[in-house]
Amino acid sequence: MSYIKSAALEETGFVILDRYEQAKDPKEWLDLEYVEWKSSGDTRFAPLTSAKGEIEVNGFWNHTPPRTDKDGVWIASQVEKAPTLARRAQEPGANVGRCRVIELKPTEYAEALYNLHQDDNNRLNPDGNGWIVRGFFNLSDDADSCLILREERYDPDTEVRIPLPAGAQIIVDTQRFWHAVWHPGPENRYCLITSWESGPQLDAYIEKWHGTSEHTSAPLDPALAADAEHEVQRRLAERAAALAERGSSGAREAARGAWGASDA
Repeated sequence: MSYIKSAALEETGFVILDRYEQAKDPKEWLDLEYVEWKSSGDTRFAPLTSAKGEIEVNGFWNHTPPRTDKDGVWIASQVEKAPTLARRAQEPGANVGRCRVIELKPTEYAEALYNLHQDDNNRLNPDGNGWIVRGFFNLSDDADSCLILREERYDPDTEVRIPLPAGAQIIVDTQRFWHAVWHPGPENRYCLITSWESGPQLDAYIEKWHGTSEHTSAPLDPALAADAEHEVQRRLAERAAALAERGSSGAREAARGAWGASDA
């Protein structure tokens, strides 16, 4: 299938924008209404958009009629509490699908690796339309945390670790990358996640914020890395054995290799 894609993301699949001056903005994310939704860790979500303007975070394809991750309906009560966040999500001028703040409790590196997942943003996206990618705007100051990206889920040599201080702005093709966040804590992490349709508007926004794929991965202790890989494989084997006891339905779930996570 042929989609419109951003040239800036074509080679590496991600771009890092100039850092936003987060400290100048009010902490609007603390006033939002959150819903329980487990994804890539111990998480809750505060949606700013949804399929029908209600406070829920299900994929648009799980509604009637089902549709792709575009044309999100802004939730008036949430936007009223977080106008700055809504403005930032709309700044590129690109079509906005799902837009929400994620709250992530502290998580270990091994847990982050176990939670690596690919998104399904382009399900039902018609051929010839813009490819849907995700923006991650870190709101809390989590300098010791990082966004983990892997081209191959179980190949650490493909891993990129992007630090997440307050104001970090990253755009990722999350359908291409296996991704999750390693957040040592101690406080909860908050991040604005927005689905955008690729096209001239998003390209201009990336250029405005000097998007680049140049980066230095956050350091990682080799012993910690080795222990985490071992733990992930142990947990996967344990889970596969448990699912096998459930029969064919369990086997299908094991083949997916993830818990159905959809955000980072």
